[in-house]
Amino acid sequence: MKAFLILEDGTVFTGTHIGADREVISEIVFNTSMAGYLEVLTDPSYAGQAVCMTYPLIGNYGVCREDMESKKAWPDGFIVRELSRMASNFRKEITIQEFLAEQDIPGIAGIDTRALTKILREKGTMNGMITTDENYNLALILPQLKQYTTGKVVEKVTCSHKYNFEIKAQSLKEPLSRKGKKVALLDFGAKDNIASSLVRRGCQVTVYPANTKAEEIIADKPDGIMLSNGPGDPKECTEIIAEIKKLYDSNIPIFAICLGHQLMALATGADTFKMKYGHRGGNHPVKDLKSGRVYISSQNHGYVVDTEKLDPGVAVPAFINVNDGTNEGLSYTGKNIFTVQFHPEASPGPHDSGYLFDRFIEMMR
Repeated sequence: MKAFLILEDGTVFTGTHIGADREVISEIVFNTSMAGYLEVLTDPSYAGQAVCMTYPLIGNYGVCREDMESKKAWPDGFIVRELSRMASNFRKEITIQEFLAEQDIPGIAGIDTRALTKILREKGTMNGMITTDENYNLALILPQLKQYTTGKVVEKVTCSHKYNFEIKAQSLKEPLSRKGKKVALLDFGAKDNIASSLVRRGCQVTVYPANTKAEEIIADKPDGIMLSNGPGDPKECTEIIAEIKKLYDSNIPIFAICLGHQLMALATGADTFKMKYGHRGGNHPVKDLKSGRVYISSQNHGYVVDTEKLDPGVAVPAFINVNDGTNEGLSYTGKNIFTVQFHPEASPGPHDSGYLFDRFIEMMR
């Protein structure tokens, strides 16, 4: 069956329908990872977006549910150059096509994803529609595309209640110590490997919904607080930002990733802005400004902290992106708080910066 990807600038790509049989309007973004498509699909930070994978062949090793970063897939749509006709992997449970259909995610294959990526890089991220309707009417569709916004997607992806995180037993290499530091993980759309990275280091992780009051978290007396990744515009999270300011004032050690990094910045008087096309992939170089060392990182963000409006009395840049010079981390002055824009938990991507979890544990001692 034919499928069409219609961009808000009027560009139309024709390809083959994959996944669920339904029409969708979403923000179109691209990811440059060469592997890890299942982790991308199950990353809650993609809620409200349709993802184009720039690597040309997707699905060749199928789907192993153990590798999922959350309990379901989150993107509105999936865009690929070629969907593998055969999945070859001893861990495979189902094919990527079966997974997309099961998760009700429509998609399109057989289009020139390099051309699409070039458009997004030159013109900026834009909205689009995936449809199988050959009689589509651009005059009716284009106004709909311009009106689309992701909205308050954190509310959609966060957990519904507080719970203690348990690591997947099959991923353990040795028995876990349950006597480590108590960490409160605030879930704005957290990937499982954030909590897993802490649990593997002996921490006891309790996950809290995004709308949890700071007083409840502080009353539980955690040794440290983790602010997770998540989707959408950080400025939409006004109530959450107010609670994070209280956590900042508590003097409990805090480590924040991605959206958590942006929310902490907003809570302390800094500003954020939307990037032209964002950073999404497993090959982004970031520089540690203290050591001068460069790490290859996993990234997924469309917003960034504006360092031009940063008060050095509150926080100073700790990492920058080597490619475009945008902020990739902050160190908070006089506080036991540091935050990063990239993803030290990887999944997918390199583990170069996994040591940051060890730094967080040292902060709690």
